[in-house]
Amino acid sequence: MSSSAIPPVVISGSGLWTPEHIITNHELVASYNEWANRYNEHHARAIAAGEREAKPLGSVEFIEKASGIKQRYAYIKDGILDVDRMRPAIPERPEDALSDQAEIALHAARRAMDAAGKTAADVDAVIVSCAYTQRAYPAIAIEVQNALGIEGFGFDMLVACSAATFALHRAHEMVAAGTARCVLTINPELTSPQVNYRDRDSHFIFGDVATATIVERTDTCTAQQRYAILGTRAQTRFSSHVRSNFGYVSRANDADPFGVDKLFHQNGRRVFKEVCPLAIRHMAAHVADHGLEISDIRRWWLHQANINMNLLISGKLLGREATFDEAPIVLDRYANTASAGSLIAFHLYHQDLEPGDIGVICSFGAGYSIGSLVVRKTER
Repeated sequence: MSSSAIPPVVISGSGLWTPEHIITNHELVASYNEWANRYNEHHARAIAAGEREAKPLGSVEFIEKASGIKQRYAYIKDGILDVDRMRPAIPERPEDALSDQAEIALHAARRAMDAAGKTAADVDAVIVSCAYTQRAYPAIAIEVQNALGIEGFGFDMLVACSAATFALHRAHEMVAAGTARCVLTINPELTSPQVNYRDRDSHFIFGDVATATIVERTDTCTAQQRYAILGTRAQTRFSSHVRSNFGYVSRANDADPFGVDKLFHQNGRRVFKEVCPLAIRHMAAHVADHGLEISDIRRWWLHQANINMNLLISGKLLGREATFDEAPIVLDRYANTASAGSLIAFHLYHQDLEPGDIGVICSFGAGYSIGSLVVRKTER
């Protein structure tokens, strides 16, 4: 999508909320291995007879080599490391109380609004966009809108790990079209309830976090740090190699809501092999759409899923290994935070750029889905 004919639209503020609870790889491995040993001991005869497969043991070395992840944040740590439970113990809240997801969304939203110098009266629309919402309706976005005292409208979006960039696309379009003066996008990624902590190959992948951004017209922007959106690009291609199947129809299926097929699962090798070339071609084409060369891009704020994926994609784009300054990595601290990863990178590593510097925000994930924005830092 070319932006040559639309008014200047900017990202004028970002917000990041990080949970207070950390789970290290050592803690996860100790919990998982205790469970695996119990399982193997309990089913020893069936395993010996070839009727069941033994559960492989995990290691910190395996996690760090496979992913680059060293720790993750958890909204609620209680229950995750409990070998008899192995899922977060999140107390159910009454219907008249603020939902868990709205609570973490508000933390990030208020920080983004403060960064942009915006009050509730300045915001016309709220988009909550993430990999999971904790209920179907009422929309988390409308709950957040109400809590902030924002007039206008709000809605939820689900686009897996591309949810944040796709929400920014919608915000950009609304502001450019004049249907909203200012849009607040929020990505409250409460991923831990969907993690199978009894699966060696995926129990370490995800962490909880919330990010938010403010998108508005240049002529209403008062923030010192602002990034003009030069253009957006999106694509999707159906794949079943990354799935999370739990939903309201599971009840009608008489399915086990705790079944491993209902939680996050993937064919990691296929995802790596198929998504990397898609993402490389996508970003190269998007940059070229604007008459730019790869060398013109000062910084790449990429989806944070796997260190090997990030290194391969950035390396293919640049023709050499990218430096941290060129393509910052945050997944060692935050793990995979679904759609929020590229915006965590943007939030933490954008203030040092100079006016005129150009960057790319890109996310890619289940669907498959890829969303990107080409942005330029502008002067006040």
